[in-house]
Amino acid sequence: MTRREIRDSAFKLVFEQLLRDDDIRELYDIAEEIDEINVNDEVKKIVEGTLAHAEELDRIISGYSKSRSLSRIPKINLAILRIALYECIYDDNTPMNAAISEAIKLSGAYSYQEDTAFINGVLGAFSREHGGETENA
Repeated sequence: MTRREIRDSAFKLVFEQLLRDDDIRELYDIAEEIDEINVNDEVKKIVEGTLAHAEELDRIISGYSKSRSLSRIPKINLAILRIALYECIYDDNTPMNAAISEAIKLSGAYSYQEDTAFINGVLGAFSREHGGETENA
């Protein structure tokens, strides 16, 4: 799997978990049954890391979202933002600009155009403030 495919699968699982609030292991099993979402160790690392840090990531999103409260951010956008920020902060192998670029591509594929601008704004503000740092926020 390419890094983009890994991220896409992770996004789908994180989004599904936001919608269903099921145990992630159950979602892995469902993904295997329907054979539409590839699940491997790299996908699980992103998914489980994102879910483990969800509260912290949501605080960061809230801090940079000037136009919407967290409860008003569509879950699809919340999943994209969480994954991007997780990668920026916790994945030493993913440069911040790559994580943001991939988040914008995911948004372009799955969200409305105005939501892509919102995601870009939140992640851009985070990036400017952290200057490319990848240490824990």
